[in-house]
Amino acid sequence: MKSRSSSRKTSFIPRSILRTIGKIRQAFDPQAESKLVEEFRASQQRTLISVRFLLISILVPMLVSQLSRNFVISPLVKALWNKEEVVSFLNSSQEERALAELKKFEQAIYFESRLNKTPRLSAENLRKKLKEKAISLTKKYNNESFDAVINVFGDLLSVFTFVTIVMAGKQQLNIIKSLLDDIIYGLSDSAKAFLIILSTDLFVGFHSPYGWQIILKGALKRFGLSENKDFIFLFIATVPVIADTIFKYWIFRYLNRSSPSAVATYHNMNE
Repeated sequence: MKSRSSSRKTSFIPRSILRTIGKIRQAFDPQAESKLVEEFRASQQRTLISVRFLLISILVPMLVSQLSRNFVISPLVKALWNKEEVVSFLNSSQEERALAELKKFEQAIYFESRLNKTPRLSAENLRKKLKEKAISLTKKYNNESFDAVINVFGDLLSVFTFVTIVMAGKQQLNIIKSLLDDIIYGLSDSAKAFLIILSTDLFVGFHSPYGWQIILKGALKRFGLSENKDFIFLFIATVPVIADTIFKYWIFRYLNRSSPSAVATYHNMNE
């Protein structure tokens, strides 16, 4: 493992030239065939270890989270939850959405009555329908708040399980890293440039703020947090810029030395 890590250190000589020299030396090696079989078996073993560890690190936290939600967290929260018919707003965003839905429902009734689609309601019947809608909204946002609390504890337990697996599998992580290095540096220059452009456009491109906005709103809603626009805009204004800086530093510091032709292809495709 030490020899592998040392061979991947940044060198002033492009990796393509080093690989060509290595292939020439291998061609004149009398034990080339046996070494090739041994390398294939080692690569196969590394792939199996990597796939098994990745499946464990993904499936086990999901399974632990789901079981804990159904048999531990949900019954405990349900026992402590407010059982009265009063809506439990965890944040101002939920209250604003509930009021907007109630107002939209009232406007829909008025609009349909103006179009003669439904008979005109008296003031008492209108209040009755609005009360029924308010009760349904009460149940809806009680359930949303209940699910948000469960999501917080369930996801925390899932993250703790994932971190525990990662901390216990440092050797497997090194194997995965070496396998990824072989895959990434084994790609052609055009493929490397394509992946870099795709990654940067997805996360730090001119259209990425809309994607970040959807992701952040969904995450805040999932955990019962207020959909603070100032926080969302501040996140979008800082995190993509930091990610773009990291990409550029990686291209300048590592990829420019290991594969300068890939960097040239990247610049040509990006223009």
